Amino acid sequence: MDVIYALIPSMIVIGIILVGILIWAVKRGQYEDMEGDGNRILMDDDDPGLPGNQQKKDARSWPDAEDD
Repeated sequence: MDVIYALIPSMIVIGIILVGILIWAVKRGQYEDMEGDGNRILMDDDDPGLPGNQQKKDARSWPDAEDD
C-alpha cells in the first residue's frame, strides 16, 4: 500500500511534464506540416521541372566537362 502513495503523485507529476512538453511542441510548430514529408519523399529529386533543379552554367559544372 505504501508503494501506491509514491506512485500516484509521481505519475501525476510525469503526466504534467508530458502535457507541458506537448504544449511546447505545438507552440514551436512541430505539427504544422504533417503531410509535407510524406509528399516530399514521392518527388523525384532529378526532375528538371522542379524549381530547385534548374540547370545553371555557373559554378555547378566542372570546368573541363564541356571540353568533350
